[in-house]
Amino acid sequence: MTRQHIPGILAMAAIVVASNILVQILLGQWLTWGAFTYPLAFLVTDLMNRLYGPGPARKVVFAGFVVGVLCSLIGTQIQGEFGPLVTLRVAIGSGAAFLTAQLMDVAVFDRLRGGKWWRAPLASSLVGSALDTAIFFTVAFSAWLTFLEPANDVAWANEVLPLLGAGPAVPLWVSLAVADWLVKLALAMIALVPFRLIVARATGHTAPA
Repeated sequence: MTRQHIPGILAMAAIVVASNILVQILLGQWLTWGAFTYPLAFLVTDLMNRLYGPGPARKVVFAGFVVGVLCSLIGTQIQGEFGPLVTLRVAIGSGAAFLTAQLMDVAVFDRLRGGKWWRAPLASSLVGSALDTAIFFTVAFSAWLTFLEPANDVAWANEVLPLLGAGPAVPLWVSLAVADWLVKLALAMIALVPFRLIVARATGHTAPA
C-alpha cells in the first residue's frame, strides 16, 4: 500500500461506517437512508481500479470489509427496540455480499477496462450491485436459511405482500431487495459523472481513457 491509496481506503471506510449507521433510519416503506450511501462503495472501487489497477482496488475492498465486520460486531452489542441492531444473519449477509460483490466489480472492471470509458464502471457496478442485493437479502431474511440463526424470527420479512405495494404477491424481503436494487441501478448511472470528472482530473486528461 502506498500513500496514493490512502484516500481510497479512507473513503471506503467512511462509506461503510456511514451506511451501517444510516441503514437504521427508515425512508418510506421499502428503503433506508443507507441505500443511498452504500452504492458509493462501487464508485470508490472503480476509481481505484481505473487509476491504480485491480491490485490496489482489491486492497481497498478488503479494508472496507474489515471495517464492515467491525461495524457488525459493534452492532450486535447494541440493543434496539426489537433486539440487537445487527443480527448474526444480517452480519453474515452483509459481509458476504460486500466482499463477493466488490471483488466481482474489480474483476468485471478489469476485463472491460480497454473499452469505452463508461463501459467498465457501469457494467461492473451493475453486476456487483445485483450480486450484492441478491446475497444480502437472501442470507439476511429469507425463510430458506433460518438454520443460520434459528433464534432470529424473520417471519415479518417473509409476510406475503404485493411487490412494492402493487405487483404480484411475494415475501416482504423481496420488495425490500427490489427497491434497494433499483436505487443501486440509478446511482450506478449517476456515479458515471463523478467517475469521469475525478479520473480526468487525476490523469490530466479532458476525459478518462
